[in-house]
Amino acid sequence: MNVEERFNLISQVGEEIITEDDLRTLLEEKKHPVAYDGMEPSGNLHIAQGLLRAINIQKMLKAGCHFKLWIADWFAWMNNKFGGDLDKIRTAGHYMLEVWKACGLETEGIEILWAKDVMSDDSYWKKVVDIARHSTVSRVKRCTQIMGRESSDSMQASFIFYPCMQCADIFHLEADIAQLGMDQRKVNMLAREMGPKLGFWKPVAVHHHMLMGLQKPPTEGEGIDRKIALKMSKSKPETAIFMTDTDEDVKRKLGNAYCPAKVAEENPVLEYCRFIVFEKYKEMEIKRPEKFGGDLRIATYDELERLFVDGKLHPMDLKNATAIYVNELLEPVRNHFSKGKAAELLQLVKSFEVTR
Repeated sequence: MNVEERFNLISQVGEEIITEDDLRTLLEEKKHPVAYDGMEPSGNLHIAQGLLRAINIQKMLKAGCHFKLWIADWFAWMNNKFGGDLDKIRTAGHYMLEVWKACGLETEGIEILWAKDVMSDDSYWKKVVDIARHSTVSRVKRCTQIMGRESSDSMQASFIFYPCMQCADIFHLEADIAQLGMDQRKVNMLAREMGPKLGFWKPVAVHHHMLMGLQKPPTEGEGIDRKIALKMSKSKPETAIFMTDTDEDVKRKLGNAYCPAKVAEENPVLEYCRFIVFEKYKEMEIKRPEKFGGDLRIATYDELERLFVDGKLHPMDLKNATAIYVNELLEPVRNHFSKGKAAELLQLVKSFEVTR
């Protein structure tokens, strides 16, 4: 692919790219720029962490990126996941990798790295300290949103280390592109600020969309903070579809989902169709009785949205069809975790969640 084709493919991943000019220049200079995404092991994955992440990584690989997947076990430890039990966190990290493999992520084309493996490296800690030396406490506190925390929350000292370390990750991993969610925006901006000051580079930030939860959106808020408030959350299990949910779980959750007739904006069911279904299927079939217009075959998301907004597609028909496709995509993952060591691993991680 030429530079513009690669740029367009990465643009499909990035809801926001900082900056597009920097990305184009990078692609012109490097055939295989390094991109990274990191994730705390924290338990059962929902589809935004599983399917959507796999879709995004595959696009980055297709665009020629060398991708580094960062299993952020120490970060989960600092963030008190599983009560700060590092052994449980690492077990959950192995579970995450099994999920990604089961849902089709071609992990052989990815460099998988664990945070624990660099924690004895002096050069890593030098980067962390340099970033801390060139930042203020108030500046770093504003970045704690990346942990799912607010700057007004009661702060443990580990919460201050976290953004400095995540910023250092980018440079230690030699990442040209930080391909993280919109909720990680603040630390990526810190990295762009710190890079030139410390003799490094200014990384390109490719922030992917955060899939909505299935609940009715709040009536207040705007901008990035609103996007974060809307995102799918494990803490609200009935509004999130997990990678090992049963067929009935998926039908129930989507059946109860917020999906107002003729409204596309902040409609989570349409979001699933746009970011999951049409990424995996060439068309979407809506089955319905003849008295309600008969079956539909829809070739693009734009066509689906237009039919819905025009009132030619009922919310329940949309929900039912979406559930069929989501269940089909989750079936290989369910099968993988239904037997053997994978089943034991899943049950172990679920037991951690109960006692967390």
